[in-house]
Amino acid sequence: MKVENSSGVHETRDKRWAREACTINGMSDKVESGKDLIGVFDEQFTRIHIASCLFIETVPPELLYLQPRSSAMLPVYSCGEYVLRSAGKVEQTFGGITANLWDDPFEWTLPETLPRTSDIIDYLNEAEAMRGRGFAVLNTDADLNKEIAVPSGERETLLRLIVDTLRCAAHYQGRAFATLRFLCDAKLPAV
Repeated sequence: MKVENSSGVHETRDKRWAREACTINGMSDKVESGKDLIGVFDEQFTRIHIASCLFIETVPPELLYLQPRSSAMLPVYSCGEYVLRSAGKVEQTFGGITANLWDDPFEWTLPETLPRTSDIIDYLNEAEAMRGRGFAVLNTDADLNKEIAVPSGERETLLRLIVDTLRCAAHYQGRAFATLRFLCDAKLPAV
């Protein structure tokens, strides 16, 4: 279904939704400049990846998996776990897009499995490689309107999946940054 935006231009409902989501996420200048959405999303995911790698390298090893006080009502994870959740969401989504493998990476991203900074960096690079394979199959913004089956059995457009994943990954990354700031005065990476 096409609708008319405030400029009198017809666009699909999902395209309008993506433009509005980009405005909320601070990417409106790139979308308004006519840059393709695939390029904008690719750039944003790359920024998250780079920031996560730089961030993990700045976390003192003794704080990597240190959990601030939490309660049963409000679980709080360590900064290392939040970064892994961020990358895990990306890996899960793009594994689903490229190979219909929607496995939750929880089991292979446990602190016991990835105890050192170098292990986390390796995993972040694996998740980024999976994302790169996912973006390699997207040729034009029109591809973002394609629908695929998700684990719930429903169908979602690639656009909606990508935007939701970008939001979730950025959210977990922000929680990682906030957790480290709660634990110490470490300087966060600027990307």
